[in-house]
Amino acid sequence: MYEISKHFLVKFRYQCYIQSVLYFATRPPFFKELTMFRLPRFLLLAALVLVCAAAIGTVAAQDEEYVDPCLAEDAMATEAAAPPDNSDVSFAIILPNARGDRSFIDSAAAGAERAIAELGVEGAIIETAGVQEHDAAIRRAIREGYDLIITIAVDASTILEIAEEFPDQRFAAQETFFFEGQPDLDNLALTTIFTHENSYLAGIAAGMLSRTGIVGSVGGLDTPGINQFIVGFEEGVKSVCPDCQTLRSYAGAFDDPVIGKEQALSLYGQGADILYQVAGRTGEGVLEAAAETGNLAIGVDSNQDDLYPGNILVSAMKRVDNAVYGFVESVVNDTYAGGTVNVGMAEGYAGLSWDVGVCSRTFDEAGPEDLTAMLPEVRQAIDEARAAILAGDIVVTDALTEASTE
Repeated sequence: MYEISKHFLVKFRYQCYIQSVLYFATRPPFFKELTMFRLPRFLLLAALVLVCAAAIGTVAAQDEEYVDPCLAEDAMATEAAAPPDNSDVSFAIILPNARGDRSFIDSAAAGAERAIAELGVEGAIIETAGVQEHDAAIRRAIREGYDLIITIAVDASTILEIAEEFPDQRFAAQETFFFEGQPDLDNLALTTIFTHENSYLAGIAAGMLSRTGIVGSVGGLDTPGINQFIVGFEEGVKSVCPDCQTLRSYAGAFDDPVIGKEQALSLYGQGADILYQVAGRTGEGVLEAAAETGNLAIGVDSNQDDLYPGNILVSAMKRVDNAVYGFVESVVNDTYAGGTVNVGMAEGYAGLSWDVGVCSRTFDEAGPEDLTAMLPEVRQAIDEARAAILAGDIVVTDALTEASTE
């Protein structure tokens, strides 16, 4: 299985080196091994050398075969085109808090900006100051007559009540989870982005690069939506490092970097050297703690690799921007429909900041040399795991779906 083969061979290669050196260092001169009485030991040594050579050759061959897809000339190529004129289509997006979390809120806003620029529609990005303003902001947008109103991380009961009250208004909701049966309204479109699979890939990176064998996660809340990230991550860690210890902590908030930093410092103090933050703006404290302590962290939702270069290993991206763009595009193309659409890694709604299309290589340039030297090996393991997941050969636990069926 890919989960152990490459990682095992690399470790085995070094064990071969050590054992061979020790053997020669502690034995009499080599020619004595050729005597009749030493022949069995000589054969044993020869077998050991051959096995080592095979292992080294296999690893070398794999290293030579792996080519970083982001090095291809067309990896980031895009074609700029003049936007069409869809100024007769309008939308408003209601953000749960102000922009600036450098995570899913900013990703949602980026998707709205892209829709305005590329689809030629009219759009308004409405920032709120929290839950107490959500209901009023949505109702104000309804009065202003937008063709589509998109809400981000607004409470499910609020969305459902307003959508039922205004059946002729089209709504779309992202980061809103219904656990007592999905609503079936013609005027409410929902997109659920599954993040367990790309979190598994991030876990592979953590499991292969952890020096201490202890990694952890800091979640905003102990909820199925957050645990979808964390459980997938932990399974990815264990797939390449069965003996690694995984720690968890929940901050109890998504907007408090101070608490996030405190939680992270506690986990680093317990020996963790890589932490996965799944906590919105609270997670910025986790990233800061990584930089201050000289440890590593994994970003979430958006590409956060550049926030603390060399301390952010990779980011597990949840493409809320793609979901927002898709909602607006459905109105432009007259394909808007109520109901829930489930998407994930296969549809391009989840991935890593290392992937083609983003191609972040910040850690390659700023990370510790002993770890950056292992990145080709790590990325090859991730590529193999991604292929196995998409083929159905690896099934990652989905904590969100499990919770909705309990």
